[in-house]
Amino acid sequence: MKILFIGKKDDYFSKQAQLFLMEKWGQFDLEIIESSRREKIPEHLFEWEGDYIFSYLSQWIIPGDILNKAKIAAINWHPGSPDYPGIGCTNFALYNKEVEFGITCHHMLSKVDTGKVIEVLRFPVTPNETVLSLTQKAYSNIFQSFIGIIDRIEKNESLPISNENWTRKPYTRKELNELCEIDLSMNKEEVELRIKSTTYDRPWAQLKFHGYNFKLEK
Repeated sequence: MKILFIGKKDDYFSKQAQLFLMEKWGQFDLEIIESSRREKIPEHLFEWEGDYIFSYLSQWIIPGDILNKAKIAAINWHPGSPDYPGIGCTNFALYNKEVEFGITCHHMLSKVDTGKVIEVLRFPVTPNETVLSLTQKAYSNIFQSFIGIIDRIEKNESLPISNENWTRKPYTRKELNELCEIDLSMNKEEVELRIKSTTYDRPWAQLKFHGYNFKLEK
């Protein structure tokens, strides 16, 4: 069996998934790539052919030319439920005051977060949740799903087929940037909600006024 694993550079959970896969399937033809938004997809991947592609928090949009080279399946683990495809999943979930969130394992198509859903794992969102804590919950559940899917493949079992579907078009970078914008017309509740929804390791929110951008600091 030939597998291509595309993970996220410098991420704890992605590294654990790599180690798990190497321990389980080290005897197979296994190629591991760590992705970063600052780097381009390596050219040699366009020549890759094999059985499975596993996209694990990949920082790249993987082109259809590569996805189509997976003979059995190209699978992605998305850190959001089917209600939150695209970018900024945890940000928008907090902004919308969700009480439940989840992760989605799905087949990959060239258009981001549109492939058939394999499984969804859901978990509660607490009142004091932050973008960071909700993201870490999602990453933990992705790892749980990854282990389960690898176990099924190893046992020659069919992949699950979920009865859930994507409910909207993927969120875009433009929409996330707009969520980070604060203006003087907003009330205190809206300003605080936007700050909460767009603060990860640092605040992303900024005030736009007379053509100037004022960035928020802790």
